[in-house]
Amino acid sequence: MNDKKIPSAEHIKRPSESLNNEETNSLASTVILLRSIWCTLWLSFLTMVDVSLRKAGREVISPRVKLWAQRLLKYAHVNYVVHNEKPWSIEPGRRYVLMSNHRSYFDIPLVLAAIPGTVRMIGKQELFKVPIWGQGMIAAEFVPIDRNDPKNSMKSLARAKELMENGVLIWLAPEGTRSPDGRMQPLRKGGFLLARQTDAVIIPIGLRGTETVMPPSGFKINSGKHLSVHVGTPIDTALLSRSEKRELPLRITEDLKKLSGEIA
Repeated sequence: MNDKKIPSAEHIKRPSESLNNEETNSLASTVILLRSIWCTLWLSFLTMVDVSLRKAGREVISPRVKLWAQRLLKYAHVNYVVHNEKPWSIEPGRRYVLMSNHRSYFDIPLVLAAIPGTVRMIGKQELFKVPIWGQGMIAAEFVPIDRNDPKNSMKSLARAKELMENGVLIWLAPEGTRSPDGRMQPLRKGGFLLARQTDAVIIPIGLRGTETVMPPSGFKINSGKHLSVHVGTPIDTALLSRSEKRELPLRITEDLKKLSGEIA
């Protein structure tokens, strides 16, 4: 099996040309939101049916996850570009944990569209309670987590480990929730525990501009925005000393602040 090469900025697909830089009016925003909801519900329903009745596997579901993400970006007329700090590739047999900052619900389609490979998200359980979408995410092997329930959290991490053993890249936002002002919040420990226990490679990812598409304070969608994904230098936790592993939260915090543009 060949390594999967990560596309550089000049090769990344751009879903759509920008319409303009003006804030989207209420009617246009509502149309985009309704199209996005319909696409989400329809593809979620198809996924539920395919997995439960047809026993469909990742060869069917993973392209659909990508399709969903690309559709949402297209509906919002969003352009994006990926910048890699250093060239890297997905090595067969290795486990990967993607860690990003979190400014908007639009982080979800952006990461799923921009990062190659089979990517699945660990997300707060409230998202999985949304009718149809929540069941669709579970069918697609997304992992819900209740951060207020330690026992439940450990089960979620165990599920993530299973997926990683089968070549799935696990993505999470260690802040645990969207930043209200764009500044990094304290990072939670769960993702680092997962990375240490699996000797995973941590890929820090800085997301820029998603809060301009969908602010954290509501559901209005502004179209025609330019977004960027900044992929940092991979960190192989298997090569770290105990003290270096203890310092990982601080290291990742600094990496994400730089990659997301919070600090120079």
